[in-house]
Amino acid sequence: MDAKDILGLPKTPLPIAQEKKSRPHKDSQRKPDGISREVYALTGGVAPLMPSIDVSQLKRRPPSDEKITWQWLPFTSSARKDNLQLYHWVRVVNGVPPTGDYSFAKYNKSVDVIRYTDEEYAKYLTDPKWTKEETDQLFDLCERFDLRFIIIADRFPTPRTVEELKDRYYSASRAILVARAPSPGEVASHPLVKEPYNVTQEIERKRALSMVLSQTKHQERKDAEVLAEAKRIAESRMAARAAEEPDLPVPPDIGPESAERAIGPGDTISPSNVQVHAAAAAPSTSVIADNSSTLASLRMLKVYLRTYALEQMVQAASSSAGLRTIKRVEQTLQDLGINLKPKVPTKAVCAEHLELRKEILTLLNLQKQLQYKEAEGSSFRDGSYGDMPGTAKRSQRAVDQDRTFVPDTISFGGDRGVKREQKRKGPGRASETPSSPAGAHKRPRKMKASDL
Repeated sequence: MDAKDILGLPKTPLPIAQEKKSRPHKDSQRKPDGISREVYALTGGVAPLMPSIDVSQLKRRPPSDEKITWQWLPFTSSARKDNLQLYHWVRVVNGVPPTGDYSFAKYNKSVDVIRYTDEEYAKYLTDPKWTKEETDQLFDLCERFDLRFIIIADRFPTPRTVEELKDRYYSASRAILVARAPSPGEVASHPLVKEPYNVTQEIERKRALSMVLSQTKHQERKDAEVLAEAKRIAESRMAARAAEEPDLPVPPDIGPESAERAIGPGDTISPSNVQVHAAAAAPSTSVIADNSSTLASLRMLKVYLRTYALEQMVQAASSSAGLRTIKRVEQTLQDLGINLKPKVPTKAVCAEHLELRKEILTLLNLQKQLQYKEAEGSSFRDGSYGDMPGTAKRSQRAVDQDRTFVPDTISFGGDRGVKREQKRKGPGRASETPSSPAGAHKRPRKMKASDL
């Protein structure tokens, strides 16, 4: 006996344990060498935004045959003129110290200040506001402090403004350059000659800058309101000027009136003619409207590229045409050996390009109308006007319209049953089958007990 016999439970086998679902194996990422555990836990193995040092270089050891030491050695710099000797720590490999100039001497940049002789000063640099001693001191300070005129004005012995010092230095240097050049054209591209220093403009610029920096918040808000109002007035004037300008004149060869004239007084006005000419006139009118709106939008822009204006005008001219028509226009331009966009988009070239596109569109429309007219003429010659698409067939309609309504003879009793029988049967079988007698269609009477 077991526990199931004692409890009176049936002896059924235990259910088979379901196999555990296998979990996807996670790829264990090993922490790379050279990175601490805290940094790797924070980043999660994500690549850094900035490039880092290669892991192989973190624990790179020098070759065994190299012996590296650090020594306190003297050095001189070519940037100094006094040959001053200083000391610093130097990395020495195998007991051989490095040779060459000081590594930071290349960053010593100096300004090449133009010097003059006494004859040149007497001939070209004489100025009643400046003496020769003051000019010499100015050039010496410019060479010493690398044209830092704020420091030069502070060290200058006589009270001079920064603008006066700049004006004297640049005007004297420009005069010496022009005097030493064989011809003025050789020094025309020099910065001192090409862009001369304007002392009046510099004084006015600093005065305006000081006024702006000394403004209060109330004055800044007031200036902003004035600028916004001026911008609004300018935009309203531009809009009014654009509205006053006349629209583009409509050419006489397009429109509904020209379509009617093209039909002629002696031609027959058929629905096909009206549809063709209306389809030819509507795109032209829409093109003119699109061109006028595009020109108005371009007038609102003060500055725009001519290539941008050309693209807008081409899109406006091709807005009423379909995609296939636009591709045919581009294919025609390629067949003629003309670029889709002008290489030199001058005003005249862009105008001729637009005119050529319009003429190609007109040519394609005329070819389409010619094909339609030829098909219509061939149908007239064949006498199949009724079979043309879009026209109603008149044969059955004429029969239905010419047929007169004849009312049936009003009768009662058996005639109505005959008509119902004819309606139930087919039209071809009604005349062949004789009509049934009047009482043939009645239901037989049930027999009663008294009849037996």
